[in-house]
Amino acid sequence: MIIRTVGLAALLVCAVPSFAHEYKVGNLLIEHPWSRELPVDLPGGAAYFTVQNQGSQADRLVGVSSPRAQKSVLHAQAPKDGLMDMQHAPVMDIPAHAEVIFQPGANHVMLSGMDQPLKAGEQFPLTLEFEKAGKVEVQVKVEPAEAQTSHDAHNGHRTATNGE
Repeated sequence: MIIRTVGLAALLVCAVPSFAHEYKVGNLLIEHPWSRELPVDLPGGAAYFTVQNQGSQADRLVGVSSPRAQKSVLHAQAPKDGLMDMQHAPVMDIPAHAEVIFQPGANHVMLSGMDQPLKAGEQFPLTLEFEKAGKVEVQVKVEPAEAQTSHDAHNGHRTATNGE
């Protein structure tokens, strides 16, 4: 009986980190950082997550970096000539008591110059730097290519924003 109890406890300790996929820095909560597996011939990728500002003051995401990519930049979707266009965003506003979603086809972190393609099941570090809250390192989980569908359905009730 003791062996079963110890075995179960060890299993739970190993399982908890896989469920705990949120990070806190200051009044900001960063939820479920993820990326999508890409074909081997693509030297880049993107990272997605949700930032909830639980505080009464706005903040700004002012920088992103990852040892996995030579360059990491914020991208925002903006209208251009009647079409939606992805553009570099030097900062991303995080309004007070609001949520900003980074997802495919909208705000995201563009990763370029990667030595290895992203493979489902792996993780990599991504550092987010906020103007007021400071820096936080998150672990980005790489999910299968078809993960976009499940994330879009999960986030369908929310609206992505860049703080405008």
